[in-house]
Amino acid sequence: MSLSRESVLWTLAMHCGEENGVHARELVREICGETSPGLERDLRSLVEELRREGQHICGTPASGYFIAANDEELLRTVKFLHDRAMTSLHQAAAMQRVSLPDLRGQLRIPS
Repeated sequence: MSLSRESVLWTLAMHCGEENGVHARELVREICGETSPGLERDLRSLVEELRREGQHICGTPASGYFIAANDEELLRTVKFLHDRAMTSLHQAAAMQRVSLPDLRGQLRIPS
């Protein structure tokens, strides 16, 4: 089987609930019979696409990917994704606020 939207959903259907989570490398191996960094990147892109369509694909680095078995699992993943996004946004804002004036040669007054 090859890596596709359908193969990802079909295989994840066997991984319902956080206790049945599967990490990217193992999931790729289940689907394709082999693994590689490129296939793992492709899997992550497919998962992002499926999530944008509203599929209940949950996961964290600790648990791996799984289909939500209940509202609580889905909400935990939503919180994880939100917190990760906010961390990235805070870093980007700080870099612009602090680094851009330095790069432009502007003086900052220490606080």
